[in-house]
Amino acid sequence: MDRCAVSPIEPVDAAFYEEKLRDFLPEKIIDIHTHLHLKTHYLGDQVYFTNRGALWPRLACEENSAEDLEENYRCLFPDKTVTPLVFGKVSLAYDVEACTAYTIAEAKKRNWPYLYVTWPTLSAEEFETRIRESGAKGAKVYLNFSPAYIPSAEIRILDFIPHHQLEVLDRNGWILMLHIPRPGRLGDPVNLAEMIMIGKEYPHIKTIIAHIGRAYCDEDVGDAFERLSEVPDLYYDFSANCNSHVMEQLIRAAGPDRILFGTDSPISRMRMGRTTENGTYINLVRKGQYKGVETDPHMREIEGPEAEKLTYFTYYEIDAFRRAAEKCGLTKGDVEKVFYGNAAKLLRLV
Repeated sequence: MDRCAVSPIEPVDAAFYEEKLRDFLPEKIIDIHTHLHLKTHYLGDQVYFTNRGALWPRLACEENSAEDLEENYRCLFPDKTVTPLVFGKVSLAYDVEACTAYTIAEAKKRNWPYLYVTWPTLSAEEFETRIRESGAKGAKVYLNFSPAYIPSAEIRILDFIPHHQLEVLDRNGWILMLHIPRPGRLGDPVNLAEMIMIGKEYPHIKTIIAHIGRAYCDEDVGDAFERLSEVPDLYYDFSANCNSHVMEQLIRAAGPDRILFGTDSPISRMRMGRTTENGTYINLVRKGQYKGVETDPHMREIEGPEAEKLTYFTYYEIDAFRRAAEKCGLTKGDVEKVFYGNAAKLLRLV
C-alpha cells in the first residue's frame, strides 16, 4: 500500500523540489503545525457539516496516522530531517478526546513535541492539569469549540480561549496555537484588538498566529501589521498559506525571528495549487481527483496541461516563502531560523 500521499510522487514533483526547494531548505526542518487522526475517530458526515470552518480540508485523506506523517515527510523531503509539532483534529465531527489521546501516545513514542487540544469550557484547574500531566507544550484551541449559539461570523477569540485559560498559559509560559476567527481574518478589527490584548496582558504566552492569521489574499491584511507592531513578541506560522506578497509584508513587519514553517498536514498531502479572485482564495485540483469538490466555493477542478503541472500544496507554500525571502533579502541563516531555529528555541529542543 502506498502511504506516501493521496497521489504518488510524479516527475513533476521531483523536478519542482529539485529546481526550487532542495537547496533553499535547511537540512533540518521543524513542521510547527500538524494534525494526526485515524478513521476510527470520525463521527460522520452529518456532524462534519455542522462545523464552523472551511470544509474542504476533509478531502485530503481519511486519516493521517503517525506512520502516514513519517512517510509523507520521506516522500516530500527525501534529503531532509523533519520533526513535527503535532496535535489532534479540531473538528466536532471527530472524537476529539480519543484523537488527542492517540496523538499524545504516538508523539511520545517518537519523541515529538505536541500540543493539547482544549475546550473553552474547561476550568482553569482542569485546563492546567490536562496540559501539565500530558507533557504537552501548550494548547491548540479552535473556533469550533465556541458556544453553539454564537453565529460563525461573530465568534471572538475569547469565545474559545477565555481569560482564565490565558492566565494558565501565561503563568506557565506555554504555547498557544491560535487560528483566528471571523470573515475579516487578519485585518478584522475585533481580532486585532484581542490579539493585541493577549500580547500585552499575557506576555509570557508563546502565541503563534496560525496561517498568518488566515491572510490568504492581499485583501485579508488591511492595517494588521501596523497594528500588531504594538505586540512584537507574537509568532506567525505560514502553514496553508501560498500568498508570497502577504509573506513579504510579514517578513518586513516581524523579521525572520518570529516566523515559523508549518504544513497543516494532512492538507500538505493534497496535489493542489491556489489562486485568488475578488478577495477569495480558490484551490485548484485535477478534475476527478477529489470527490465533493463541486460543493465547496473554495475548490475548482482544472484539466489539461495546467492540471498535469500541479504539484503538492506544501511545495507551493514553501516556494511562495522562497520568493518572498528573496525579495526581502533574507540570508541562508535567516531561512534556517524560519524552518528550524525559531521553532527549536520555542519548543526548547535546543
